[in-house]
Amino acid sequence: MTRAARIKPISYFKANAAEIIQELNEVGEPMIITQNGEAKAVIQDIISYEQTQETLALLKILALAERNIEEGRYRPAKEVFRDLRKRLKATKKRP
Repeated sequence: MTRAARIKPISYFKANAAEIIQELNEVGEPMIITQNGEAKAVIQDIISYEQTQETLALLKILALAERNIEEGRYRPAKEVFRDLRKRLKATKKRP
């Protein structure tokens, strides 16, 4: 479906909300809702929304990791795994 077909006025949304929600679930693409000829809202199905949120969270993690590397805030993997093994051994020795 073209993007233009996914743009609807708010009056259409109000009159056809149940059908639109069903269509969102089937198609998986967002719909733009206009008011007075201007785009005012985007609606999408919950699965697509959750996928978008997960993608954004991963991108934020990657950006943070990249910034940490640029600022020199990292340790070699060998060092990290060595420390983890030490901690694991220490916890196994506790009663």
